[in-house]
This record gives sequence, structure tokens and C-alpha cells, in this order.
Amino acid sequence: MLPTREEILKSVAFKTSRSGGKGGQNVNKVSSKVELIFDLAANHYLSDEEKTLLKSRLDNKLDSEGLLHIVSQEDRSQLLNKEKTVAKLIELLKNALRIQKKRKPTKIPNAKIQKRLQNKTLISYKKESRKKPSFD
Repeated sequence: MLPTREEILKSVAFKTSRSGGKGGQNVNKVSSKVELIFDLAANHYLSDEEKTLLKSRLDNKLDSEGLLHIVSQEDRSQLLNKEKTVAKLIELLKNALRIQKKRKPTKIPNAKIQKRLQNKTLISYKKESRKKPSFD
């Protein structure tokens, strides 16, 4: 079950710093870059199965302590960057917790098999016709 926005905001930590890039003097004065830190193990609203599923699917995004870091520095506003990091986290959790349908194996149609065999025959005939004739 996906947690609500309020539950997520209670369990994450935000870190701000000065952003690089465009913005002129604003870049030098305002800490608009936002880093969201999400502790996967410390969350009480996720079940143990969900935590193990998230840990396995987000393994390459977690650091050595099991923390998930999401950074946003696209906007000049710290508030907008905070909103973007929360939205990114919700989308990441939603995608990681989605259960994929099991694929049903299907039979290859007969027409497809016949077409492949006919194509193989044509290629074989073409290659055979390129050989020099043998005088036996």
C-alpha cells in the first residue's frame, strides 16, 4: 500500500544547499538545491514484505546505510524543489511497489512458422545458386 503524502513528509529529512547553474546573484545567496533523504528501514507505515521488495528493486539507488537520496535543483525556488523531490519519491515508490503481471506464454502461429521456413528455403536456394557448378 502506498503511503500518503503526509506520512512521507513526516518520515523524510530535507537538506538544502546552494545550487549551481543559472540564476545570477540568486545562486550565490539562496539555498535552493534540495536533497530528500528517505530511510527505508525506519518507516513504520511500510510492511516487511514491501520493505524487502523496495530494497531489492531500489538497491542501486540506496547508499551503504540504506538511505535513498533524491536531489532537485531545477527551480530557483526552494519550495518548488522540495515539492519536486517529494513527487519524485512518490513516483519511485509507486513504480517499485507495482506488481507486474505474469506473462502468459503464447503459441507461435502456424503461418509465422511456414513463412520462416519458406524464407530459409529461398535463402538456401540463393546461396546454392552462387556456387560454381561441379563436373562429376
